Amino acid sequence: MGSAWVLMLGAMVLGLIAQARVKSAFNQMSRVPAGLTGQQAARQMLDREGLYNVGIEQIGGQLSDHYDPRSKVLRLSQDVYHGNSMAAVGVACHEAGHALQDAASYAPLVIRNMAVPSANFGSGTGMVLIMAGLFLGMTGLIMFGAILFSAVVAFQVINLPVEFDASRRARQALVAQGMIAPNEEHYVAKVLNAAAMTYVAGTVQSIMTLVYYLMLARDE
Repeated sequence: MGSAWVLMLGAMVLGLIAQARVKSAFNQMSRVPAGLTGQQAARQMLDREGLYNVGIEQIGGQLSDHYDPRSKVLRLSQDVYHGNSMAAVGVACHEAGHALQDAASYAPLVIRNMAVPSANFGSGTGMVLIMAGLFLGMTGLIMFGAILFSAVVAFQVINLPVEFDASRRARQALVAQGMIAPNEEHYVAKVLNAAAMTYVAGTVQSIMTLVYYLMLARDE
């Protein structure tokens, strides 16, 4: 049981470190000016690809930016929407990259979107079954919950190429369309690389969590 708790603690620490890194990188690059706001950069990137139908909206929160494939809308946090910094244009164009993926039916994105319901079900129901199994001392119930939770791991693994590709598209578009100079790309890369590590950390976390649950079942 002790090794299982060490594994879970390690997963939590890894996630906290990744989150701290992306916030630090965003704050640093928020002080490096860009010629456009995040909203303007994302709009230009979308329009150059003919995606005039994709809207851009402001939402609350910090680093809450995302692309909604159902509504065909980029939702950008205030700091990104109005910010005219390397951090803002990098994050905004990353989300625009997801819109480009959606328009092109990028296979990993299609698979990821299909995996969302099973991941949500596995996360919720799997946890309930695991907790019930621990309370009742039923190893089989814990194992069944862990199997359901494995859908979360699969989702995280599928998500990695989606996120890396969106960042690649953002960096290419920013330079190719003249929104930033080639020698400024490393500023954007610092933010996007830090953000990418949060997805890597999330994947490792989900794997370590699954192993933790399996170890609990073994020790019952």
